[in-house]
Amino acid sequence: MALSDRLNRAFGPVPRKDENVSDPAPVIIEPDSRPTRNAYQELKSRIHRRLLDRLDLSNLARIPQEALEAEIGRAVEALVQAESMPLNRSERDRLVVEVLHETLGLGPLEPMLHDPQISDILVNGPHQVYVERFGKLEPTEVVFKDNAHLMQIIDRIVSQVGRRVDESSPMVDARLVDGSRVNAIIPPVSLTGPVLSIRRFGADPLQMKDLLGFHTLTPEMAEVLMGAVRARLNVLISGGTGSGKTTFLNVLSGSIPATERIITIEDSAELQLHQDHVVRLETRPASIEGTGVVTQRDLVRNALRMRPDRIVVGEVRSSEVLDMLQAMNTGHDGSLTTIHANTARDALTRLETMVLMAGLSIPERALRGWICSALDLIIQLSRLSDGSRKVISVSEIVGMEGNVITTQDIFAFEKQGVNEQGVVLGRHKATGIRPKFTERLKHAGILLPTGLFEEWSEA
Repeated sequence: MALSDRLNRAFGPVPRKDENVSDPAPVIIEPDSRPTRNAYQELKSRIHRRLLDRLDLSNLARIPQEALEAEIGRAVEALVQAESMPLNRSERDRLVVEVLHETLGLGPLEPMLHDPQISDILVNGPHQVYVERFGKLEPTEVVFKDNAHLMQIIDRIVSQVGRRVDESSPMVDARLVDGSRVNAIIPPVSLTGPVLSIRRFGADPLQMKDLLGFHTLTPEMAEVLMGAVRARLNVLISGGTGSGKTTFLNVLSGSIPATERIITIEDSAELQLHQDHVVRLETRPASIEGTGVVTQRDLVRNALRMRPDRIVVGEVRSSEVLDMLQAMNTGHDGSLTTIHANTARDALTRLETMVLMAGLSIPERALRGWICSALDLIIQLSRLSDGSRKVISVSEIVGMEGNVITTQDIFAFEKQGVNEQGVVLGRHKATGIRPKFTERLKHAGILLPTGLFEEWSEA
């Protein structure tokens, strides 16, 4: 007997929208129709509720994970057998797994969180879920029962990191156990129901060899950038949404010597540094009473009192850039941060705007001179039309000409077109300009190969 027939037998026929409810004629449920899906969700919800009634939730944390899964699996098996609807073995196993996910994990999202090919999970209400694989979005058949079911999952995520989301605070940033970034926005702000976005980070963070394998940059560029970090240059990583700024920041941070004290400052902790001496700081939103908020600017100020060798800010978005630039200009060199911008020149303009957001009244030329003396290098990233991420340019800040900050490109990516498969064609190249910071690298004991900055193109 097909599953749709069993569901009809267990839950009764479901009327069509265009027929009267009192119509005695039975309605046959097609295997892929919404009523069948709803009936299955009802069965799963009913078993889940009965399971929670049987469990002593206060003792769950003290039971080893494997033993807990086995115990819950047996309990679910017993509850399924008690149902009037017969299920074959594969359907029963699927139901057991899904109820386990509802009880111990994140429900329908759990299988996607274990798929290493998925980099983004985008939930647009309970009945529409998209994922990104290899830089391309694709729809899935994953659904939630209703808005309340999706809200349960969102609450479970945000409560784990001490955040909240409700009508009075309908937007929240959070993170998963593996460091993946989570953003949720709910009604009344969202008109399509609760919306959840998860930017995934793998259990094993990418390293420079992985970026080289993806052709994000060349070995020559990698050697220069890692040397710049070791020589304590102040580096700004710029790029659009999804261009890989945080991943690249994490990779570059791996070049910081293990003997240095590193303090990371983030809205939602995502960086995964391997050094031993790392202090991680995270912002805190206001409480229900509107008190207790801790901003990135507060954390940057406090970090200056913690004897840092390096300050790594996940992303500058507002007035905290003022304190970040002050730190760079007052002996805390070797700092790293990211910013949203489409070009290196746009990044400098955004920095000016954010300094003004801090309420600082300063002449334009003095402000630009301040930024010029604080930063040494801007790395521009971009996600191309085929989903690949590339370092588009590596620019050195050389000084001021009048009221203008002057920069020079050391490396650049030259786009050459798109092939029939939609793959972007192009190559990285050196511009032939030898940067001024090579002397700082030399004084730090970092000797770069002769001819590294002479004009060349990627083979």
